[in-house]
Amino acid sequence: MFLQAPDESPYDLNFSLFGFPVRIAWTFWLGAIVIGFDFAQDLDRATGNSSPGIFPLLFLWTACLFLSILIHELGHAFAFRFYGRESSIVLYHFGGLAIPSSMRSDGRGFVDISSSRQETHVSDLVIALAGPLAQIASAFAVAGLVTALGYEVIAFALMPWPLNGLRPWFEGEQVASVGLMAAILFYVFPSVLWALLNLLPVFPLDGGRVMRSLVLMSGDRGDTWLWISMASAGVVAFYALTQGHQPIMGLLFLSLGFGNYQMMQSPYR
Repeated sequence: MFLQAPDESPYDLNFSLFGFPVRIAWTFWLGAIVIGFDFAQDLDRATGNSSPGIFPLLFLWTACLFLSILIHELGHAFAFRFYGRESSIVLYHFGGLAIPSSMRSDGRGFVDISSSRQETHVSDLVIALAGPLAQIASAFAVAGLVTALGYEVIAFALMPWPLNGLRPWFEGEQVASVGLMAAILFYVFPSVLWALLNLLPVFPLDGGRVMRSLVLMSGDRGDTWLWISMASAGVVAFYALTQGHQPIMGLLFLSLGFGNYQMMQSPYR
């Protein structure tokens, strides 16, 4: 599957942050470079002699993407902790995962987590929303700070409709340093767009988990949430392959839709 943690490797980076074990798979850096190369190349060409060069720009892109996705997963991890579960974070080629443990400490040892189904659906919804909301909030915090200092955030001018309508709110003087301008662009642009993409009602993306929780909270115990997910995945894949010129995204959503179909056929779900 696309959205599952890769096996551990001796080339992975491991550390702890706020008490959460974090593993950065080596494929994360490779994926970031592949995704960001065209972006860095276009900016290098657009800025000409003022550019620090494509490789420094690609380094900035990778660093910003790392921070953005880490904040996203920390949002999930802190939400898990709020509901009494610890978790670990894995960043890999297709983004990141916050993986919860099924046990928590009660001061005397580890016990199973138990809750009503209604509480489970509510907590699932909150946990799913926490990641993209943390990511978007961090992007707007950066953009707001830059604007407050009197500078323009060009990321909003490059975003598709209707997000480009936010451009007047973030206007100002042009940032003189191409490197600093690139760092702002490389953080705000993917943090907003990727978080919103993750909120599409396609399981197991965060938006799909939100949609599933809402459907189950309504009392529907059938396959409604899977039908919604498959239909949404199909629409996104069709657009990406035919209009959006994004074949990788199209194939990703086709895979997610097929995974939903397999779930519907499984007697163990």
